[in-house]
Amino acid sequence: QVQLVESGGGLVQAGGSLRLSCAASGLTFSNYGMGWFRQTPEKEREFVAAITRSGSSTSYADSVKGRFTITRDNAKNTVALQMNSLKPEDTAVYYCGAVLSPVLVTRSELYGAWGQGTQVTVSS
Repeated sequence: QVQLVESGGGLVQAGGSLRLSCAASGLTFSNYGMGWFRQTPEKEREFVAAITRSGSSTSYADSVKGRFTITRDNAKNTVALQMNSLKPEDTAVYYCGAVLSPVLVTRSELYGAWGQGTQVTVSS
């Protein structure tokens, strides 16, 4: 079955950087668009970034544009999220998702597979 496993979360000071990684198995990775979402106890899961199957197109939430970068390696079945200039409001559980679509998808309900999440905590 499809399995997505996130890693790389942790505690960082404001202004610092973290790199999240998501390893995929049980699917033909290059057929799937990938996305990163985040969730806090106070908010529903929200879109962070997405990338198309080939990696040629990306999309970002306005709140992270210019600070976060999503990339993928189809040879290694991985997708990464480089997070720079982190802010306390970036604190959340971050999830990667897979969607069988040729176009960028920013709506979480359209994603068919999710990882277990990784906690990111940014201290002020």
